[in-house]
Amino acid sequence: MSAAKNIWASALILLLSVLFFGLSGTDIWVQKHFYNPLTHQWIVDTNNPVLRFIFYDGIKRLLIILNVLVIIVLIVKWKKPFLALYKRGLVIVVLSSIFVPLLVSSLKAVTNIPCPKSLEIFDGTYPHTCVWEKYPSDFCQKQKQKCWPAGHASGGFALLSLIFLFRSRRAKIGAVALAMVIGWSMGSYKMLIGDHFLSHTFITMIMAWLIISIIVAILNRLEQKGVIALQLKDL
Repeated sequence: MSAAKNIWASALILLLSVLFFGLSGTDIWVQKHFYNPLTHQWIVDTNNPVLRFIFYDGIKRLLIILNVLVIIVLIVKWKKPFLALYKRGLVIVVLSSIFVPLLVSSLKAVTNIPCPKSLEIFDGTYPHTCVWEKYPSDFCQKQKQKCWPAGHASGGFALLSLIFLFRSRRAKIGAVALAMVIGWSMGSYKMLIGDHFLSHTFITMIMAWLIISIIVAILNRLEQKGVIALQLKDL
């Protein structure tokens, strides 16, 4: 599928997903399985140092280190012949690792949607609203909420860009599987501690692919106009 078709398909799926999760009770139904109303605790303790390191601090640092290494390789080995086959893919991976988390976090900062643990239904203080709804007029909001979409998982889903790094079908499937495992591991951890709903992570996954598709489309256009020369065409 071309980058343009990927963009339109992803945008449509994103819109339908927002509507589905906003109009259905899926999020609440799923999240109730992770919360004990008797003990007022989530299934995973957010203060557990081992789980926090594995699924939050550790994986985040690892992704940052890997991205920095890729950038260094591109800068130092840019003109080396052996890099020709992978140059375009590596550029897409680097740009995706920057712009997917950046754009998701930027959106997260303005949507003003609370985390599950902040909702009244889970012993918080905020009413449950859809992303397009305002809070009730009699509700007094003390601070802006920043929980939609899922920012933490965006770094994992940015790895979907690895599909453009490889040429064989088997390698592409492996790249997608890796991105899904990492992205959903990060997202699921945040769900289990009450920081995100299922929809938050799912929307981030679709947004990540949409942003990656836009990056690929822009690179295609720049190559066609001769502005840049990454040599390999979109696979």
